[in-house]
Amino acid sequence: MDLPQEPTFQAPVRAGPVFSAKALIAGTLGSLCIAVGAPYGNMVIRGSYMSIDFSAAGALFLFFVLTGSFNTLLTRFAAPVALGRCELIVAYIMMLTASAIPTMGLSEYWLTIITGAQYYATAENEWALHILPYLPEWIAPQDPESIKWFYEGAPRTAGVPWAVWGGPLCYWTVLIVALYLVMISSMVILRRQWVERERLVYPLVQVPLAMVQSGGRGEALGPFFKNPILWIGFALPVLVSSLNALHAYFNFIPAIQLVSSVPILRNTISLIFRLSFPMVGFAYLINLDIAFSLWFFNTIAKLIRGGLGILGVGSTEKLGIYGAPSEPILAHQGQGAMIVLVFLGLWVGREHLRDVLRKALKGDDRIDDSGEMLSYRAAVLTWLAGVAVMTIWLWQSGLPVWAAFLTLMLAILIFVGLTRVVVEGGVAAAVGPMISSSALVSAVGSSAIGPAGMVGLAYTYVWAADIRTFVMASCAHGLKLGEELGPRLRPLFWYMLLAIFVSIVGSVAAILYLAYEYGGINLNGWFFGGGTRAPFDYITTKLSAPTQPNIDGWIHTFVGGGIMALLMWARQRLLWWPLHPIGYPIGAVWLMDQLWFSIALAWLLKLVAMKYGGPSLFRRARPFFLGLIIGQFFIAGLWLIIDFFTGMTDNVVFWI
Repeated sequence: MDLPQEPTFQAPVRAGPVFSAKALIAGTLGSLCIAVGAPYGNMVIRGSYMSIDFSAAGALFLFFVLTGSFNTLLTRFAAPVALGRCELIVAYIMMLTASAIPTMGLSEYWLTIITGAQYYATAENEWALHILPYLPEWIAPQDPESIKWFYEGAPRTAGVPWAVWGGPLCYWTVLIVALYLVMISSMVILRRQWVERERLVYPLVQVPLAMVQSGGRGEALGPFFKNPILWIGFALPVLVSSLNALHAYFNFIPAIQLVSSVPILRNTISLIFRLSFPMVGFAYLINLDIAFSLWFFNTIAKLIRGGLGILGVGSTEKLGIYGAPSEPILAHQGQGAMIVLVFLGLWVGREHLRDVLRKALKGDDRIDDSGEMLSYRAAVLTWLAGVAVMTIWLWQSGLPVWAAFLTLMLAILIFVGLTRVVVEGGVAAAVGPMISSSALVSAVGSSAIGPAGMVGLAYTYVWAADIRTFVMASCAHGLKLGEELGPRLRPLFWYMLLAIFVSIVGSVAAILYLAYEYGGINLNGWFFGGGTRAPFDYITTKLSAPTQPNIDGWIHTFVGGGIMALLMWARQRLLWWPLHPIGYPIGAVWLMDQLWFSIALAWLLKLVAMKYGGPSLFRRARPFFLGLIIGQFFIAGLWLIIDFFTGMTDNVVFWI
């Protein structure tokens, strides 16, 4: 029997200020550092990715420095200025929210995709025939010279043509603000069900909570920083990553390979062995059955892919590059499983959702929402208004109204499903099996959507395609951390909005400046190259050969949904059942191919600890795995700073 995974420490009293000016300043400055530093790090330095997935590596790096160094000095030498425990948590929530925006979460796709069709259109790719005639003028900058400068660099005296970008960015801001309000209100509505009724694990919040654990009276550092076992775990990724970083400077220093692969099943697939220190750490914090299921379902998916490859059978459907594109059959089954995960989760929480609606629509005094970040009425009305605004926006971009609404609902479903996977399964890097645009095109056919609608779908890739991080997941973890702040959470909403504003403005300004200064194609080959072309390549394929509804896709979606329903039923009814259903929807995605080994290793280590040492050994070993997480993020951030001062580029010590 596994033991509860909640942190083993709690503050005895929620004393001291919470939403203070100090917390606001610290959170804002941290958010600005992430907004500007993350794009600079992966575009100019091209080093480790600190804001690319749910782990929020950049936020944890800054928080480690803040709690372990800066705030400790303030506590000793300027105590009135030092931040208290609750103030530190508020600052971290702001940084966590800001981390979901600067790179893969929004900004680097936003600015490149809305200009990509004009810049990359050639006679060979036929974008001028299939894409540009249906491009709404307001959706993208229209000055060819400014777009060219964005990718190739502006003349030295030209600077950033803000006037050219102003209009499109304002139109897009309407969509983005509505999207983030829908995400936040969704998590406010679901918080009590997930946190209090189902008691989901939220492994990703355990590291920041450990860092703010209170020490003794008058002590500047808490137990987290005094535990020798933690520093052993901390040292391991620091030493390995430092050797690999030094190898980039001095090639006589040997590099330590953390990834290898073995071809199996007649070379139809490769078995990837990647050691990710943070993923080992996070996987140790989750239940054994969840960890086992995550790598088990990925192994089954690989065997199915290999078997289909040996037999020479499989689907020829083109779904694009995101999700589980190597085998559309598994992508559809995973999407069906994700749909069932969300809807059965809502069914399980139907009593709570009825309470939310009663409070929102009738003001039922028996239902207390005073401890929520938003009142239930505000959350429900915000959700409805945001969905309406986004539907209208997508309709104006070219999609038929019905297609706009379905695309949006599919996207929200995927966001909620992935958030559930992350908060319950502790998977710090995950994507869905399909994206909303591909799922819609497969379900109804490109012919039904039409050319203008298909072009409109291409622009949903800005916010609903390569979704390895997004504000909904950050908000979910922020609300879990909010349990530590006491009953008065309403100000947290405005703090989150400020972090979002700072992150959007700071990252957009930084990306525009760097692109016009250096030329985007000289900065990051993915965001200014393959990631920009991906939506238009996919849409052009569908417009060149219009498709009808894919019946096989429907069948496999129902098959995946049926399997997921059986897994969830078995989990609820059969006490001996060993498989947790959370691993099935994402079992076939490419990220799990990269992470399965690290998860399996953590599962094995925890299994041995529990079997031979029991809960006491598990607790004693836990700081070592927290050290693996923070050690990797700290050294990745440190080498980015070193590379900044030395001028070194492409020195990646952490990716996943």
